[in-house]
Amino acid sequence: MSFGRLHNLDEACVKQFQTDGHTVVRGLAVAEEIAVCKELIEAAVSQAGSYMAPVAERDTYSKAFVQVQNLWTRNDEIKAFVLAKRFAHVAAELLGVRSVRLYHDQALNKEPGGGLTPWHQDQRYWPLDAPCDPCAITMWMPLVDVPEEVGSMTFASGSHLHGELGPWVIGDESQANFPEVIDRLGFSLDTHGAVAAGDATFHAGWTLHSAPANTSEINRSIMTIIYIADGTRVGEVGPTSIFDHHLWLAAIPEGELATGPLNPVVWP
Repeated sequence: MSFGRLHNLDEACVKQFQTDGHTVVRGLAVAEEIAVCKELIEAAVSQAGSYMAPVAERDTYSKAFVQVQNLWTRNDEIKAFVLAKRFAHVAAELLGVRSVRLYHDQALNKEPGGGLTPWHQDQRYWPLDAPCDPCAITMWMPLVDVPEEVGSMTFASGSHLHGELGPWVIGDESQANFPEVIDRLGFSLDTHGAVAAGDATFHAGWTLHSAPANTSEINRSIMTIIYIADGTRVGEVGPTSIFDHHLWLAAIPEGELATGPLNPVVWP
């Protein structure tokens, strides 16, 4: 599967992303494209989940989802999906840049009975020195139809314009403290509701977001791809970003370009 066809991005999506820090692009991938990778991705996630305790026995973060990273390095089918120019082109258009690199991919499976995803900001974990603002964006694409009762993510619209909003890592503390920040700064909470396989939401690195628990009987199977603007440099590495620095940025020194072996140019 080549994913060669580019997507004609609606200008309203660009404006929404700039204003709110998130948007949705419907029908970005078709069923036949999803089918090629779905079984492979879900098999990898299922294997990872087999090593975890039952959902009820996990902590808040681990109840939220089973996650597997760097799937694109495992086989050619997933590699074609993750490096797809169609997806990367949309990311570049939303960021307003000419070129983007891969930061990393990550499969996220919220099992039946899986807990809520606590409020958090992704970029708190990313040691990036931005050449533009925002410099990082996440594509969140369901591999299955996700009904209204399971839902997509909830975003605090406009929160990306404020940078880091608190010191809390994802978990009980972030879930307890970010609602006060949301109320104090007057962010509206918005969701894109039900999403079909191949739809995709995009959100900026500093966009505050969460997701509800999965009370259905379906596996909410999601593939995410995170992009960074080409020219992004490695920023300050702290306790919450040292993992990312080593895993995805090859421990490139602070101030150097983020051009490790896992960060290829994916658009153009």
